[in-house]
Amino acid sequence: MECYEEQLQCDAQFLCSNQRMSTELVDSLVLQLNRIYPQILSDKEACKFRSLRVPTTERLRELLQYLHEKGDDACYEFYRALHLQAEDVYFSLPTRVRQREITDSRSAINVAVVPERYVLNDRGPIFFLSCFSVAVGIAFLYYYGEGQRLRCTEAFFHCSAVRLGKDAKDVFVSYVEVGKQK
Repeated sequence: MECYEEQLQCDAQFLCSNQRMSTELVDSLVLQLNRIYPQILSDKEACKFRSLRVPTTERLRELLQYLHEKGDDACYEFYRALHLQAEDVYFSLPTRVRQREITDSRSAINVAVVPERYVLNDRGPIFFLSCFSVAVGIAFLYYYGEGQRLRCTEAFFHCSAVRLGKDAKDVFVSYVEVGKQK
C-alpha cells in the first residue's frame, strides 16, 4: 500500500486538471485544514491559498505541493477533507479507483475459492450411499449371524481398526475379540 504522499503525487495531476475542483471547493478544503489542523496549515498559509488573485488551478497546485512537503499526515488530512467535502471527486481519484479494482479482484478470487473448501469428495451421493450400504450389510452379518458368523468379517473389522485412533482401535478390536469367544 502506498503512503499518502505518493498517492497525492499520483492524484495531483488529476486534481489540477479536474473541472470539479471549483474555487469554492478549494476554499472549503483550505478552511477545513486551517481550522481543524492549524499545525498543518497556519492562518497566513491559508490566506495565501485562498487568494482570489491567483487562478484556482495554480492555488490548488501550490497547496498540493505544500502538503506533500509537510508529510504523510498532512496528505492524509487533505484526503480526509476531500472525502468529507466532495465524495464524488474523492472516489474518482486514480488511486481510489485502483484500490477499488484491486479490492474487487481480491474479493472475486476469494468468492471463487470459498465453495471448494467445503467439498469433501467429488464422488457424489451415490458413492456415499453405496459405502454406507456395504457397512450396514457387514454390520447385519456380524451381529445377526446367529452363531454362524462369517470368518471374513472378523478380518475385515481388524483391518478397519487400522485407521482409527489408538483408544478407539483398542475398544474396537477388544469388542471383536469378545465376539470370537462367544
